[in-house]
Amino acid sequence: MRPGSPQREDYDYVREGTVSGFMIASPLEGKRKVFVAASGRRTAIDYALAMQHLAEVIHPDAEKIVLVQDNLNTHKTASFYEAFPAAQARALAQRFEFHYTPKHGSWLNIAEIEISALNRMCLKRRIESGDEYVRQTEAYSDRKNQTAKPVSWQFTCENARTKLKSLCPAI
Repeated sequence: MRPGSPQREDYDYVREGTVSGFMIASPLEGKRKVFVAASGRRTAIDYALAMQHLAEVIHPDAEKIVLVQDNLNTHKTASFYEAFPAAQARALAQRFEFHYTPKHGSWLNIAEIEISALNRMCLKRRIESGDEYVRQTEAYSDRKNQTAKPVSWQFTCENARTKLKSLCPAI
């Protein structure tokens, strides 16, 4: 280094692992929760565990849970059978009524909107550990849930038929 030159420091990126979170949004209650998958991936088993958390922890008294989700390959009832014994998987699957957003229609999914807000508010930077990811997502959810407002969905069936004409079959 030459005299009078600023000191330079090289930076090496060290990957500390990955984390996968499942956004669980309850739009009528205005609440959200991020379920963090133990494996750090989005496997069928991780999905099944997130749905079990939704059914048994978040909405334990609900007879039927109406679930709107995207078309990811693990988002299916078969995932329950990979994670749990058949009787438990069947009981869990029967508690859900599944609805899928149209392909290229994830903007219709309120959970996707929540994920976007979460990313803008606290995840658009590198998070140093899985524990810090959990702390950040819990803090975000807690803050938003304290002032929970139900989602006022303005998209009517008539608007949907017009806007999604190319995605939906004719009635």
